[in-house]
Parts: sequence; C-alpha cells; structure tokens
Amino acid sequence: MTRATVAVLGAGAWGVALANVAAQGRARVPLWAHDPQAAEALARDRENTRRLPGLPLAAAVAPTSDISVVREAEIVLAVTPAQAIRTTARAARPHMRERAAFVICAKGIERDRRKFLSEVAKEELPQADVAVLSGPSFAADVCRGLPTAVTLAAHDEALARRLSEELSTKTFRLYRSTDVRGAEIGGAAKNVLAIAAGMSHGRGLGASAQAALIARGFAELMRLGRALGARQETLMGLSGLGDLVLTCGSAQSRNFALGEALGRGTSVEDATHGKLAEGAFTARVMVEMARAHDVELPIAEAVDAILSARLSVDGAIEALLMRPLKAED
Repeated sequence: MTRATVAVLGAGAWGVALANVAAQGRARVPLWAHDPQAAEALARDRENTRRLPGLPLAAAVAPTSDISVVREAEIVLAVTPAQAIRTTARAARPHMRERAAFVICAKGIERDRRKFLSEVAKEELPQADVAVLSGPSFAADVCRGLPTAVTLAAHDEALARRLSEELSTKTFRLYRSTDVRGAEIGGAAKNVLAIAAGMSHGRGLGASAQAALIARGFAELMRLGRALGARQETLMGLSGLGDLVLTCGSAQSRNFALGEALGRGTSVEDATHGKLAEGAFTARVMVEMARAHDVELPIAEAVDAILSARLSVDGAIEALLMRPLKAED
C-alpha cells in the first residue's frame, strides 16, 4: 500500500524526531525550517547539532526553507512553537491541499487570543482537516527508536484512525481519540505544572513533596478539563496523566528545567532568556480560562505569579502549604 505523503513544519528537536518517524517507509519527507541558515545547516550536517547532537536525520528527510513544499503533502505535521502556529498556518495556507491533514504537534494555548491551537488552525486553514498529536515523548528517545506511545486526536473518527495508521511505526505507537479538547488541555496544562515540579526539585523539597505536587497538579488538570468539556478518560490517558508524569520527572523537559533554575534562585529573566518553555507562555492564559469557569488552580496560579514576579518561590511554597485543609475530593 502506498503511504500518504508527509511534510514537517518546524526543524527543532521534535520536528527532526517526527521527520525521522515519517521517513520510515517514505522516499522523501520535506522538513521546513523558518530560518534559511538553519535549513542549510541541517542539509549540510544531517543532524540538529544544537538540539540532537549525534542523532542523524534519516536519509529521506529533506531540509528546506521553502514552505511551499506542503503542496506535496497529504499530511502536514506542524511542529513550530505553540505561539507561532498561527503565523505558520497562515504562511502555509496558499500552498495547502484541499482536505490535507494539518496535525498540530505543539502543546500550548495561544496567549494573545486565548484560543486552543486547533481553533487557530481551523481559522487559518479552512481547507484542512485539523488533528492534534500529544503525549509523553522526548525527541531524543524517539530519534533513538525507543518505544513511545502518544495520542492522535481528531473530531472525525475515520481521520483519527487513518492518521494513526499512517504515522505509527514499530516503536512509535499512536492511540486514536476524538477528544481534541482533552488532548490539548493535557498537553498545555502539563507544561505549567512541570515548571512547578522543577521548582520543587530545584528547592530540594524532596521526593514526597514532588509526588504530592504531581498528584495535586493532576487534580487541577482534571478540574480544568472537565470545565472545558474534556473527557475523563482522555485526561487520565497518554496526553494527560502520561505526559504529566514524564514532564514533571525529568530535566530533559525544558519546562521542568526552567522551574528547576527558578527553584535554585535564578531570576525569571535569566531563567527564560533564550530558552523556549511553552509553560511560561501558557500559565497566564490557563489561569484566566480557569477563573472564567470558576475553577481553582492554586499550583498554576502560583507558577503564573512567580513568572510575573508577583511572588517569590518561597512565598509560593508557603502560600500553598498554608491553604485551608479540605477533603481530597
């Protein structure tokens, strides 16, 4: 059976990893980089020397800075940062095929307009079928061919099934879902909560505090998800609980690393300078959404307050520990 053609937009670590996955069984997979110099370096070195040193591009991966390559693709994987999804989709619009699948592989919420990324994509690409890929996955693990399982969500069951079959490999397993909102909430919220977990680790609060923080953070994720119409089984699955556990437990996560730096006393300005941690953009809008739906998110609110320099890390810890005692449920 002939496999559907795929193009990847975004040549960071996750973009390279997904391009390598897509290259299995395909003769050519365009990998678009916004920066022409970055595309040239990828074509020359055949690896992302900054993000994934020593992990080469698959032979079929073709780096380029020409976004019109999406004309070739029946499936487009959008792997640019969450806050750049709108501009990327807008740039791709003149070249996208009718009914091509536009799969969002970033995790976050558009900060300025408070929109989920699937909503952004539908606004900018009315001709496309929008889907979301989310779940516990580190780019280096995927590039090394280590077993990884994620969620592929689309409103249409047939589309979710087709994309899962087209993109799955022996070591990269996709579970389909029709709960797009649930997959998006899990991916966005876990980034914010991972910053809190990193702070706890950086402050040396111990494994017990870390476990409690993850559990209570998951309770916040569940409350917000229910308020926004997500299904419980999605939030408890790969794109919710699974991604939360992974991201809150490893410095490979840029969000965890940001929180760890803050916990060790690094200023917000220094900790965020030149580093992409999606949770830093998502915290404020996540808290605003929660307040609009009368949902309490004390951990997320503390992260937002710290990132906005309205509260110190020690002040946030004290405030969380001094909250009134209550029933767990």
